[in-house]
Order: sequence, then structure tokens, then C-alpha cells
Amino acid sequence: MPLKESGEMYLESIYVLCTSRSNVRSIDVAEYMNYSKPSVSRAIGLLKQQEYIEVDSDGYISLTEEGKNAAKKIFERHTVLTGILQKIGVDSETASEDACRIEHIISDRTFEAIKEVYDKLKK
Repeated sequence: MPLKESGEMYLESIYVLCTSRSNVRSIDVAEYMNYSKPSVSRAIGLLKQQEYIEVDSDGYISLTEEGKNAAKKIFERHTVLTGILQKIGVDSETASEDACRIEHIISDRTFEAIKEVYDKLKK
């Protein structure tokens, strides 16, 4: 089942948290995203049901292989889009906010073209 924008945002947040700490729980996701605990709890349940994450008996969240792949893709989109927007003169905060909106709707084909240009600009 394809992820919706909100699911992608949760996965990306879990991915970022997993790269910066050894254990991630729902409360960490809620604090990171500034969302309510009930909202996060519902999203965690859906991501678990869709097999993007696993939650152990202590409440620690880990990404499944499919979840990790999806999260990496979303995070890469965010990073590249933010970077290219900054390269064309958009301030960091606006670039990140706009990238967050764009990353969920842009086609793979268009993203790959943008990524190629961005890679050339970085050199």
C-alpha cells in the first residue's frame, strides 16, 4: 500500500531520530514532530500494520527493510530539494519547509533530473 504524505513524514522523522540515537519511542517522535501523543500513536499503529516499522515489547521503534528504504528515499528528496533551493538563493528555513511540501508530490523522474543538476552544482 502506498504511503500518504503524513505516513512519509512520520517515516522520515523516525529515520532521522534513528540516525541520532540508539532507541526511539513514540514520545520521541511526538516531541520531534511537535505532534500530540494520540496522533503519533495512531500513525505508529498504521506504519506497523503496513510493515514499515516494528515496535518491540518495550515500545522501541525500528524500521523494517521496506521502511528504511522508503525513509531513505524521502530523506534524500528532502535533502536534495532543500540544497537546490538554497543554491538558487532561498533561505535555509524556507528551503526546508518548501522541500518538505515538494518531496511528497514530485515524480521520481523529475526528482532524478533535479538530483543530477544538484550533483553538478555541488562540484
